[in-house]
Amino acid sequence: MDATDTALVRLLEENSRIPATELAAMLSIPAEEVEERIRALQAEGIIRRFTAVVDRARSGEAEVSAIIELKVSPERDHGYDRLAERIARFDEVRSVRLITGTYDLHVLVTGRDMQEIARFVSEHIAPMERIRETATHIIMKSYKENGALMVGRDGGGDRQPFSF
Repeated sequence: MDATDTALVRLLEENSRIPATELAAMLSIPAEEVEERIRALQAEGIIRRFTAVVDRARSGEAEVSAIIELKVSPERDHGYDRLAERIARFDEVRSVRLITGTYDLHVLVTGRDMQEIARFVSEHIAPMERIRETATHIIMKSYKENGALMVGRDGGGDRQPFSF
């Protein structure tokens, strides 16, 4: 990646729907070159996919998100990789990250309600070999997602209602 690719990636991270003609003007290169660079970045696996940041609270779609922290016994010759890859294959899992600190893995999951999240953790995650401990944190309100502010002057982004 050169400096132009780096600038292009940053612009696409901010808004992946900017037309190639606008990107070309911002980067001072022809639109055809922008399109070629995007194709090359996709082929190299640098750009994995284009996506939207959706405000679920405003969309009317009920969804609960949770962060699950895991203490894991690393596997000889593979460390955390095989377990993390196994966890990543579940549809409920939005992201899996190796982290520093008290826990080893940080897993972001979504479900229809808190009971579905609890069921997922108790039936699929906690029983896995090498999982020593879990800590589940329900996300009450998102203020910023993937660089996009989720709250504004209109008072949007209210917390999810819940009960135990």
